[in-house]
Amino acid sequence: MKLFKKTDFKIPKYVFRLILFTIIVTIPTIVMPVIFPKYSSPALPFIVLFFFFLTLFTLYIVLRDASMRESKKFVSGYVVSRTVKFMTCLLFMLIYIIVNKEDRWNFAFAFLIIYFLFAIFEVFVIKKENDRLSREQKQRLEQQPDEGQE
Repeated sequence: MKLFKKTDFKIPKYVFRLILFTIIVTIPTIVMPVIFPKYSSPALPFIVLFFFFLTLFTLYIVLRDASMRESKKFVSGYVVSRTVKFMTCLLFMLIYIIVNKEDRWNFAFAFLIIYFLFAIFEVFVIKKENDRLSREQKQRLEQQPDEGQE
C-alpha cells in the first residue's frame, strides 16, 4: 500500500530554490554578529525569515497558475504582488525603527541589502519559470498538426 502517489503532492521548483537561496543568505546573517558586532543588527535572522515568507507569498501569487501566466492576469498579479510586498516591507521597517531607535541604521542598511537580494532572486525565478512556460507552449504548438492542411 502506497501512502503517497507521485501526483498527490508536488512542491514547485521555485520553493526549493527559495529555500536554498534563503539558507545561503542566512549564513552571513549568522556570522555577521560574530565578526562585526558593531555593524550588525540583532534582527538579521528575522529579516531573512520575513523575506522568505514574503517572497514565497509573492512567487505563489505570480506563478500559481500556468493559465494566469499566459494571459493579461500575469501583469496584474505581478503588480499586486509587488505592491503588497513593498507596503509590507515599508510597514515592517517603520515599526521596527519606531520600536528600536538605537538600532535603526544597522537595521535599515541590512534590510535594504536583503530586500535587494531577494528582489533579484525573485526576478530570476519568475523569468526562468516564464521561459520554461514559453518553451512548453512552443513545443505544444509545433506538435499540433496544421488544421488547414487536412
